[in-house]
Amino acid sequence: MAIEFVMPKLGLTMEAGTIREWLVASGDAVRAGQAVLSIETDKVETDVEASGAGVLHHIGVIGDSYPCGELIGWFLAAGEDAPAPVAIAPSAVAAQAAPAAATPSAGAQLSPSIARSGGRLFASPNARRVATELGIDIATVVGSGPGGRIVSEDVEAAAQRPRPALVRSVVPRAVSVGGASGPATVAARQLADLLGVDLAAVQADPGDGRVSREDVARYVRELLAERATASRQPKLAAFPLGQTPTSVVPLTGMRGTIASRMHGSLSEMAQLTLFMDVDMDRVVAHRAALKGQPVVPGYTDYVIAAVARALREVPVVNSQIIEAGVALLPDVHVGLAVALDGGLIVPVVRNTDRLDIATLAAETTRLATAARAGKLKLDDLEGGTFSVTALGMFGVDGFTPVINPPNTAILGVGRLRDDVGWDDDGRPVKVTRLTLSLTWDHRAFDGVPAAEFTRSVAAELEGMVS
Repeated sequence: MAIEFVMPKLGLTMEAGTIREWLVASGDAVRAGQAVLSIETDKVETDVEASGAGVLHHIGVIGDSYPCGELIGWFLAAGEDAPAPVAIAPSAVAAQAAPAAATPSAGAQLSPSIARSGGRLFASPNARRVATELGIDIATVVGSGPGGRIVSEDVEAAAQRPRPALVRSVVPRAVSVGGASGPATVAARQLADLLGVDLAAVQADPGDGRVSREDVARYVRELLAERATASRQPKLAAFPLGQTPTSVVPLTGMRGTIASRMHGSLSEMAQLTLFMDVDMDRVVAHRAALKGQPVVPGYTDYVIAAVARALREVPVVNSQIIEAGVALLPDVHVGLAVALDGGLIVPVVRNTDRLDIATLAAETTRLATAARAGKLKLDDLEGGTFSVTALGMFGVDGFTPVINPPNTAILGVGRLRDDVGWDDDGRPVKVTRLTLSLTWDHRAFDGVPAAEFTRSVAAELEGMVS
C-alpha cells in the first residue's frame, strides 16, 4: 500500500522547505530513518529521513518550495504504481461553486482542469511561488500538467494574458444575463448566471465566435487576479529612483525573511531603547588570566552569561506576548546573533543560566562555526527567550537593535573603549568600558524593569562573571 511522503515540519516555526537534492534516486528501495532528501528552510539546510519504508517515488521537484505537510513523494510496495492525482470533474466543480456563489471567492471554484490531491489544490510549489510574486490567485489558474497539475508556466501565462475590458464586477447572482449581446453556449450562460457575470463583458474565442464556459471562467479568473494584485500592493514602500542602480538585491530567501520579520517586529511592538555604560576592567583581567586555556571566552560570552543571570533576577524580561497577556517563561535560552554573508541568524544557547563561562564559550563557538558553515540544525535555532547582538567589533558604541520575535527584548553590545573614572580619593583613573543597548517591548514591561535588568547585567559584569 502506498504511503505518503510529505514535507516534514522540523520545528515550531518551519512553514515550508525547499528541496535542494534527492539523496536517493526515484525507484530505489529505502528503509525508515534513512536520509533521502536534503532541504533548505528560511533558517537552515538539513537532511530529511524517510518516514516510511519501500520504493521511493519522487514527486517533489529540486528547487521548488513545499509547505509543511505537502505531498513530495510516495513509499511504494515492490511493483506498485504511484497513485495518480485526482482531477475534479466539471460537474463536481459546478456543484462546489453553487453553495459559494454568494461570495466573491466563488470564482475560485471555476476551472474543470484544476486538480486536487487529498482535497488540496494540486499545484507545484514553484507555481505557488510565482503566483504569489505575480499577484495571481493560484486557485483561478487552469493546470496543464499531469492530471491538471498547475505548473509555473500556467501561472505566467495567466499573468501575461491580455485583460478584457471590465464592464461589471463579479457580484452575487443579482445580475441578469438573459439580454446579453452576442452568441454564447448554454454552459457559458449557466456559469455566468451562477456567478453573476454580465456576458457582455466577456470576450469570445475569435476562432468560435461564441462565448464559451471557459471564456467566462477565464474572465472571472483574470478579474480575481487583478483584484488580488491590487490588494497586495505595495508590499514595500516604493519611492522613485533618482538614478539608475548598479544592481538590485532581491528580498528573497534569508534576506526576505529578515526584512519581513524585522518589519513585522517594529510594526507590531512598542519598541524603545535605553543605553548604559559598564566598567569591564574585571572582565578584561579575568579573560587575560585564561590565556593559554583550551577555551578563552570572548567579551560577548561574558555579556551573555551576565544576561542569563539577570533574566533570573528580573524575570519579566524573559517573556513573550500571547493572547492572554505576558507569558513569563521558566527556562532561559539566550540567542546570539551571528552575521552571515546573506544576512543574520540567531542560534540559541540553551539553559544559558546553568552554564559556567567556559562551557558557555564552547557552545557559542560551536554555534557560530556551524552557522557560518550552514550546518545549524533547527533545534539550534528555536526556543530563544532573549537575544544578544554585538557590533562592538566594528567600532560601534551604542545602537538600537530590533527585537527578534517572539522575544520581548534584545541587548546590543558595543565596543570596548578606554575611558576615565574616579578613584575613592577623587583622582582620575583609566577604565575600560562598553555600552549596553537594551531594546524592549513597552507592552510587556515598563522603563523601570528595563533599567533594573540592564543595571543587573552591568553589576554582574563589574563584579566579574565566573
